[in-house]
Amino acid sequence: MKRALIIGISGQDGAYLAQLLLKKGYKVYGTSRDAQMASFENLHRLGIRDKVEVQSASLNDFRSVLQVIKRTVPEEIYNLAGQSSVGLSFNLPVETFESIGVATLNLLEAIRFLEIRVRFYNAASGECFGNTDGRIANEETPFRPRSPYSVAKAAAFWQVANYREAFGLFACSGLLFNHESPLRPPRFVTRKIVRAACEIANGSKQKLKLGNLKVERDWGWAPEYVEAMWLMLQQNEPDDFVIATGQTNQLEDFVETVFEYLGLDWREHVEIDKSLFRPTDILSVKANPKKAEKVLGWKARYMMRDVARMMVEAEKRELSKSR
Repeated sequence: MKRALIIGISGQDGAYLAQLLLKKGYKVYGTSRDAQMASFENLHRLGIRDKVEVQSASLNDFRSVLQVIKRTVPEEIYNLAGQSSVGLSFNLPVETFESIGVATLNLLEAIRFLEIRVRFYNAASGECFGNTDGRIANEETPFRPRSPYSVAKAAAFWQVANYREAFGLFACSGLLFNHESPLRPPRFVTRKIVRAACEIANGSKQKLKLGNLKVERDWGWAPEYVEAMWLMLQQNEPDDFVIATGQTNQLEDFVETVFEYLGLDWREHVEIDKSLFRPTDILSVKANPKKAEKVLGWKARYMMRDVARMMVEAEKRELSKSR
């Protein structure tokens, strides 16, 4: 039985990855800063909380990182932790950098210090590329990060590359573009849109306030993206991969799709709020995931409209339960 340690198991990606690894017969460990107090709501929602062994670990504390790796003795480590909101990173830049950049460095240094044979996956981000200005980003495209979050992710990406090249670690990064699911917290714009639209469809008179609807993103389905993470660690050689659908849509398209699926005209229910605009934002992104298809055999099956539909259906089920 293979052993995997998921750093940040309580988040969207951590929960779906745990579910995938359990199906593949892994012994799954997961970390939280305080495992005794954490709710692990997403693990409960997927029905796998009792199948996962959780550990307390503070990634900013090198000794804590060493201890959790020594206790679990994993063959694969997935680093999915850290402050995950681009918008919030403008208000919490130091915490964002420490929880992503410093945490990743501690994990890499712990692996080197312990001299163990382990395969390491790091969650990088398509945000590292910044505005692609119509160009299609692949693994060779230079980074131009435009938020504290993407600066931290870019730093972590290069740390992983350095440790791979300098010390021979099996370490790789996934440059994942936007990937959504019902497990997204409501502060993420896709879940915010879906929740508000479903409540309006049920009779709510609220107005949905959003920022710039003209930004363009590549939206995929999170349960598919964790498959790509696992595949990266099954290769003979470590490498970095862009993970995306290859299709770009405006946020307005996502809003329209969600409301249309519920039989509503979004223009009657949405207001633009200038205070929700970010100090700097990525206006347009385009991604080329061909390397992942060629090397990993991975290709996204669900596009933006599929994602919107599945999120709406899940939200409707949740709302019906709460009544």
